[in-house]
Amino acid sequence: MSLRDQAAADAKRILEDSAAGFGWPITVTAPDGSSASLKGFSTDVAQTIDPDTGMTVSGRTASVTLPIKALTDAGLALPRGIADQASKPWRVTFDDIHGTSHEFKVAESMPDRALGVVLCMLEAYKT
Repeated sequence: MSLRDQAAADAKRILEDSAAGFGWPITVTAPDGSSASLKGFSTDVAQTIDPDTGMTVSGRTASVTLPIKALTDAGLALPRGIADQASKPWRVTFDDIHGTSHEFKVAESMPDRALGVVLCMLEAYKT
């Protein structure tokens, strides 16, 4: 097994293993309404740093990282940001550490085909 193959296998195991890795239940819903319950890595941070000043600013940055194979095995395409406000977006839902559910829309999608994962930058969303 090549080093790249090993890195891809490790990334998948870390993202999907909820006992020893970072695996966290995440629901992905396509614009057509099809959805899948997957495991991946999620973030939801309420403070960010302004890169120009280095000062802490109020903001919310959320993201998920999912194995591409898990998405395709579930019959979904790669999520992507949809700029058209009249169109339904890709949506992602996950609970925080206290069990409160949060729904987001995908603002940006960054697939890493070398590791077989996709990072989705999210924005808060209300249906």
